[in-house]
Amino acid sequence: MFKGSIVAMVTPMLGNGDVDYTQLEALIDFHVSSGTEALVIAGTTGESATLSPAEHCDLLNRSYEIIGQRLPMIAGTGANSTAEAIELTTCAHKCRAEAALLVTPYYNKPTQQGLVLHHKAIAEAVDIPQILYNVPGRTACDMQADTVAELAQVRNIVGIKEATGSMERLADIKRQVSDDFSLLTGDDSTTCEFILNGGHGAISVTANVVPAKMAGMCRLALEGKAAEARAADAEIADLHRLLFIESNPIPVKWAVSQMGFGELNLRLPMTVLAEEYQQPLRQALIACGAL
Repeated sequence: MFKGSIVAMVTPMLGNGDVDYTQLEALIDFHVSSGTEALVIAGTTGESATLSPAEHCDLLNRSYEIIGQRLPMIAGTGANSTAEAIELTTCAHKCRAEAALLVTPYYNKPTQQGLVLHHKAIAEAVDIPQILYNVPGRTACDMQADTVAELAQVRNIVGIKEATGSMERLADIKRQVSDDFSLLTGDDSTTCEFILNGGHGAISVTANVVPAKMAGMCRLALEGKAAEARAADAEIADLHRLLFIESNPIPVKWAVSQMGFGELNLRLPMTVLAEEYQQPLRQALIACGAL
């Protein structure tokens, strides 16, 4: 089962747009030493939407070579084309990823039956553990609890990243799936309550910049130490908010560059964090000990 703090890693890039593998290695080493439970490579935060399939697979392969056996690697392989998602998930399997993370198809707005068929097709095509990813605020597609429950019956669909931030949704899913189905949140600001309400962990943006603090908070929540977990979460609450003050990964990419992990480069249509938000985010990074 996947649990605890899992980092949705940024992808450092050079000025020409190529992946900066030197800084990628430095980032991976940073997270390995910080109590992180696993790394998501080439997810939304990793700018997967602007990677070509060849770049995507190369990033997964090179990342696995760096990570080795030190941490589980989860590969972002979702797409709004089922065929492309199968292609990327096949690549993740070949790259020896521990699991694949598959966002609901974005823009096409499939029905719930379409979601079931999409994910079953990928699960049948590629024998790798697969984690569903529901983030309707970005995809215009909301996977309902009943749909999750149906897909949880598929042998190699092993969990969900549920990013609505709704405790009611968590309870509805939890009631319908087995205890070994990983319930992970993608909403940093509600991670503490998510775990205290029966979730298992988070795939986190905030963990890019304070991995040890995020991992510590998750551990406290998993141990049921509610007061201590909430106190730890309060220490990083400003980061939860400011790292989403513009579209992810704009703020976190700026933050990671300030921490010394490479140049500040994003691929269009992502742009540099607006100047008006830079000082508040810098102050939050300092307050949390990230700078």
